[in-house]
Amino acid sequence: MKKKISVLLVLLLIVSMTMSLAGCGGNGGNGGDSGSDVKPVEWIAYSTWPESNHQSTALVEFAKRVEEASGGRIKITVHTGGALGYKGTEILNVVRDNLVQISDMSMGNVAGEEPVFGITTLPFMLESMDEGYTLNQLARDDYDALLEAKWNQRILYSSPWPMAGFWTKKPVESIADLKGVKMRTYDRNTGLVVEAVGGTPYPLPFADVYSSLATGAIDSCLTSAPTAVDAKFWEVLDYYTPTAVAMTQDIVTINMDEFNKLDKELQDILLSVGDDIQKEMWEEIGPNMDAEMEKVCTDNGIQIVTPGDDFIQELYDKTSAIREDWLKTAPEEAKKIYEEFNEAVGR
Repeated sequence: MKKKISVLLVLLLIVSMTMSLAGCGGNGGNGGDSGSDVKPVEWIAYSTWPESNHQSTALVEFAKRVEEASGGRIKITVHTGGALGYKGTEILNVVRDNLVQISDMSMGNVAGEEPVFGITTLPFMLESMDEGYTLNQLARDDYDALLEAKWNQRILYSSPWPMAGFWTKKPVESIADLKGVKMRTYDRNTGLVVEAVGGTPYPLPFADVYSSLATGAIDSCLTSAPTAVDAKFWEVLDYYTPTAVAMTQDIVTINMDEFNKLDKELQDILLSVGDDIQKEMWEEIGPNMDAEMEKVCTDNGIQIVTPGDDFIQELYDKTSAIREDWLKTAPEEAKKIYEEFNEAVGR
């Protein structure tokens, strides 16, 4: 009888130990913890741009690659189209306050909060996509230092926009054709451009652009071709004059408190994926985007008005005071970047 009880106790002990091992992540003798009991880091990423816009699709791709590279240890839910209600001008504060952990933002849109970023949309500051990338790379360390010190965040990657021009109801072939326009602008510098040519700037959120054009609250827009496609300008406007008056870019940043919670392996994954996305956006997607988006517009009825040299020179002269005034009041970091950039491109 005692022997039977002893055998039963041994069996119960074996079962108990087996269950205990299973509960602690035992993995059938393969060694180590499978990680299945470790809760993944779950973040929100945000974009004000429509789901189909290149900035939004890049953010979705970033989230996908991070989850794959981290083996599911980081999961990022992306909200596009301004779905969370935060406006483009608010994003620096939104990420700083950890209302979302990651967000895309137009540097021009947030230049009111951080004046250094105004350099990206100075009229005729940039003359090509290559120059935009040069500025970005040259200023990256300064941007990161500034963002961490003042805004508790850092850049994961940057992404370009093509050059901006005038989208209008009537053809624009001279400065005189712009007098009296009611034009949507996206930051202070583009607003000053419209004022310089005799128009009235309307700094509307992107979500309000189409309805404002449709109702006549505005009659034109200063922006690039991808935005025109997003808003289906061909339904409410007729002409595009590609003056290359300004070029902005977006950055995607992460809240530093959240970044610092990660171990180095996960931090390196975030930065590595960000580097890959940035390279693709500047080298593969960006250079082809303008022509592709313009074709979509012309296929749908928009007429391209090629600006003459005299018009571009007049526009350059009319906006020279904007550049000069900006330099007078710009933060020292911005002046440093401005001088280094001009030296780098030979101006």
